[in-house]
Amino acid sequence: MDFSDFFRHCSDTPLAPWITPLRQNLQHYVVPDRHGDYARWQAALDQLPDLTPSSVALNQAAVSAGAAGECDAQTRQQIEQALMGLHPWRKGPFDMFGVHIDTEWHSDWKWDRVIPHIQPLKNRTILDIGCGSGYHLWRMRGEGAAMTVGVDPSLLFNMQFKAIEHFIGKHPVFHLPIGIEQLPKAMRCFDTVFSMGVLYHRRSPFDHLIELRDLLRPGGELVLETLVIDGDAGQTLVPDGRYARMGNVWFIPSVPTLIQWMHKVRFKQVRCVDVSATTTKEQRSTRWMNFQSLADFLDPDDPTKTREGYPGPLRATIVAEV
Repeated sequence: MDFSDFFRHCSDTPLAPWITPLRQNLQHYVVPDRHGDYARWQAALDQLPDLTPSSVALNQAAVSAGAAGECDAQTRQQIEQALMGLHPWRKGPFDMFGVHIDTEWHSDWKWDRVIPHIQPLKNRTILDIGCGSGYHLWRMRGEGAAMTVGVDPSLLFNMQFKAIEHFIGKHPVFHLPIGIEQLPKAMRCFDTVFSMGVLYHRRSPFDHLIELRDLLRPGGELVLETLVIDGDAGQTLVPDGRYARMGNVWFIPSVPTLIQWMHKVRFKQVRCVDVSATTTKEQRSTRWMNFQSLADFLDPDDPTKTREGYPGPLRATIVAEV
């Protein structure tokens, strides 16, 4: 996999001192041929036709390139077939020359909840932890970010990002198929760090919060979105087994508890800006993600609870500074 564009761009950014360890980690950890589906995904990418869109839209619900009238029906069918070869699509939506990728998640709804409460992203260097296919990276660029970098170890998500980039074109928007563990420690170079839908998957929430803090420059801003429960300070749900059929959910704190955790690791100006229940309208199966989704994970007799009897998914957005 070729990351030369990323490193060329880094040379004139706050990431410049970290080029060598980043290059080493990418070479060591990213070995596409080890994944059994990699050749199939690459074949799907290779099927994408070369088209130049008349316009690109990064600041609307569906990240878009071109319009249906800019290609014929046969070409549009070719686009759809190639993109469907990268199924399942979880975060979006996208629209490529009239091919609407109706992803499992309405990620635009989360974005609309977050964006009014954070510092303007114009001219900022941004990191998105657990970025999925990169939907929010494009939205950040649409807000005028100078550079957006997403990390997510899924090679499929990286291929989906490349498929969207194929039509949108080159921007200072980069997807690295590694986890936060493969980033150099204490980079302290990002203006804004996003961690959305990650904290509850970490065995040690404090270690994750410290990692996030140490990626930010002094005065930088963290945007943290995670599962929470209703409750007072000190209350935390530790699921016995699965939560909403997810086996890797370790801690779900109340909002006051989460704020305590963040103060304990020296975040400042910590504030909760949104709490929203996840609904089956926001997360659901579609033909672009036709596996089980939220409706299958909730109690059919009481959709306010998970299949395991825990409170249904409630998500909070916390904003804080270093």
